[in-house]
Amino acid sequence: MSTQNRWKIYNPSSDLRILVTKMLPGQIWIDLLINAGLRVEVNTSEELTPKRILLKKIGNNCMGVIGQLTETWDAELFKALKKAGGKVYCNYAVGVDNVDLNAATEYQIAVGNTPGILTETTAEMALALTLACARRIVESDQYLRADQFKGWLPGLFLGERLKGKTLGIIGTGRIGLKYAKMMSYGFKVNLIYYSRRKNEELENSIVRFNYLLKENNENPISIKKSDSLKELLIKADIVSLHVPLNNETNHLIQTEHLSIMKDTAILINTSRGAVIHEAALAEHCAKNKNFKAGLDVFENEPVVNDKLKKLKNVTLTPHIASATRWTREAMAKIAALNISGIINEFPFWDKEDVEPFLEKGSPRAVPSIINKQVLDRFYD
Repeated sequence: MSTQNRWKIYNPSSDLRILVTKMLPGQIWIDLLINAGLRVEVNTSEELTPKRILLKKIGNNCMGVIGQLTETWDAELFKALKKAGGKVYCNYAVGVDNVDLNAATEYQIAVGNTPGILTETTAEMALALTLACARRIVESDQYLRADQFKGWLPGLFLGERLKGKTLGIIGTGRIGLKYAKMMSYGFKVNLIYYSRRKNEELENSIVRFNYLLKENNENPISIKKSDSLKELLIKADIVSLHVPLNNETNHLIQTEHLSIMKDTAILINTSRGAVIHEAALAEHCAKNKNFKAGLDVFENEPVVNDKLKKLKNVTLTPHIASATRWTREAMAKIAALNISGIINEFPFWDKEDVEPFLEKGSPRAVPSIINKQVLDRFYD
């Protein structure tokens, strides 16, 4: 291993070159790429990697790239990657709203991601933000550290009890489903969800849970698929967003949506920042002190709205929903296997569950390629 500027080079004797635009947690992913015979060049800087640097580093010899959701991978980059002999790009994330999939496919670049292993971790973060908002944890922590605590008081930092509240889930994919189960099982909240399709798994799970509640002489909880976003926002005490970012969901929550929510509502976002109109949320929270928001993602990352940062009824975390050691190391392993699998011309994995790749003796397949149907003809 040698160091050149802020890029570390592993296995420098190999001519099969790949780039990794940020240092990833763990060692397994590096070993996998080296064992596949690849020269691995890793950017060790914590700063965003400008496009001009990416183009320069791709150069005229680059088989593939593991990139970040903070980078915009457009037609110019995929054209350069193809010209350099590239075959594969992998986003170190589940979402790919920063990737021009059409351009990648046009230039015959396979696009990978890391699904299925962030689910519980991200759902746990949504739950943590919910509790932080409901019980005013960050606000009370700051109060204590400022030496303002003079002793127990009956009305000090009164929060919201979760049991019996109505939880609104917008998007019941893997993460939304897991969060809904955590909240309903743990706090016995009623559920209302807004999704394109009826979620049979979620609804059946609540039916089974109600049998258990009945056996323990407890009241059942309810679940309803909402007919509209408006209905959910009006009825829910807690609203949690679990949708991908696209043209339909960009600024899904704006001023008119916030205005119909309950005065004491809690809004949670662990999906993508631009799903919420950030300036509108800052204005709404400033005017409604009992309204709470818990945000892990932001519209113009890494920039965060200055007004939001000043509000005590807003809890902010720096995009760490998937930040557990196990999850981030697992993501790195899946990304490495996507890269090495395409370069070694392994077949595409035909199942949704990628956890077999996290065990010893991973399948000889490519775990997760988004545009595999289009690219089948290129990798036959």
